[in-house]
Amino acid sequence: MLLNILKRVTIRNCSASNLLICQTNVESQSAPSFSGAFTKAFSQLSGMVKQGPRPLVICGPSGSGKSTLLKKLFKEFPETFGFSVSHTTRKPRPGEEDGVHYHFVSVEEMQAAIENGEFIETAVFSGNMYGTSKQAVENVQQQGKVCVLDIEIEGVKQVRNSDRLNPLLVFVNPPSIAELERRLRGRQTETEESLQKRLNTARVEIEYGSTPGNFDIVVHNSNLKQAYAALRDFIVRELETQQNQGINVSLTRVAMNED
Repeated sequence: MLLNILKRVTIRNCSASNLLICQTNVESQSAPSFSGAFTKAFSQLSGMVKQGPRPLVICGPSGSGKSTLLKKLFKEFPETFGFSVSHTTRKPRPGEEDGVHYHFVSVEEMQAAIENGEFIETAVFSGNMYGTSKQAVENVQQQGKVCVLDIEIEGVKQVRNSDRLNPLLVFVNPPSIAELERRLRGRQTETEESLQKRLNTARVEIEYGSTPGNFDIVVHNSNLKQAYAALRDFIVRELETQQNQGINVSLTRVAMNED
């Protein structure tokens, strides 16, 4: 009887650079068919794992300086990184462009995409929905670049347990809640209610981010120059290790002015 209930796993619709797009099809088969198909599937997955560098997940409270650090990273290593453009139901801020900073969508559109299984991770933050789509990650990986995911804590909890994604996890810690409040007020984009929501959320995020084992590195952003050096050096070490393992990733640097 056991021979009759063994399953055959086949892989279809797979992008060679993105395991997350792989879908599985399960059918009842005999033991010999199962064994052969499983071996073939495992071989395909193993080969795909070696083809791209590990994604980089960066997380931190709004106002912690993530965007500034990432801009410096992209400027110094223009051929290395590609941004995963997230979806959100919040309204664009001044200067933000649809498809560049975020994919701005309605709640109905977001819910439909989630039901269709189009997202790697989703989260609700300050009353708005956010998510990283499979297609967004695939678009970067197809270029042979490190896919950068700037996501919230709930999203981190989802992706950190993914063996296939296997990301590098970075948390950016602000100097203090008081400094965070000063930065957020300086943006002049928040109401008092939304500001307090962000600060309350930040306290929870900082507690989670500071807990040992939740991230590969915590970058303390009290001094931008020192924070960037810590972030850059960590990432370069990790990518050099991946290069030594045969993973093709560019680390070509562009000289930067000290600022």
